[in-house]
Amino acid sequence: MNFPDGGRPITATDSARRWDPWTPSVVAACLGSCSAPWAIAGGWALDLFAGAISRAHEDIEIAVPRTDFPQIVAAFPEYRWDVVGGGRVWPYERAATHPELHQTWLRDPFTGTYHLDVFREPHDGDTWICRRDPTITLPYSQLILTSSSRIPYLIPEVVLLFKAKAQRPKDDTDFHRILPLLPPIRLTRLNTWLAKVHPDHPWLTRIAA
Repeated sequence: MNFPDGGRPITATDSARRWDPWTPSVVAACLGSCSAPWAIAGGWALDLFAGAISRAHEDIEIAVPRTDFPQIVAAFPEYRWDVVGGGRVWPYERAATHPELHQTWLRDPFTGTYHLDVFREPHDGDTWICRRDPTITLPYSQLILTSSSRIPYLIPEVVLLFKAKAQRPKDDTDFHRILPLLPPIRLTRLNTWLAKVHPDHPWLTRIAA
């Protein structure tokens, strides 16, 4: 990937030190008047699906259509935004248009602390397009569920598809915790997507069993 000029390196240690993540309820309160189809992503989304908090979360992520990101910005006028990718970070204004950089962190301009990670997702109107494979698409009406406390979150099969790439211990734990909770339609969808994006993934064997 050809990164924009001006980015500075950021290590995992430095990133962890600067993060103080909000909770889904705080994010939902801040975005209560936002009309864009945003949703909690990552591990927090799986917790909302399962109805229980499974572990401590070092960050919090939401997904939103890329062209709707200005609505998210408007909800946090006192904060700043950084674009992150490939171990580097840029002020949003310098990297906002880069087509392969999507991760965008909300930063307190006074403390430098990060509170929220926003994925600016590719889409075609009201249809989400998967960054890992553009043949995988869903209407936003099917991509997002709502918790009992009215917090929108991504469907679990999408969350697990993205977690599959890293294969970190916490991702394996999340997979084995959520797998028994998936109804047949979601399990079939996850199996189909994994076979397409990660055809040799060990989770496929577990799903087949």
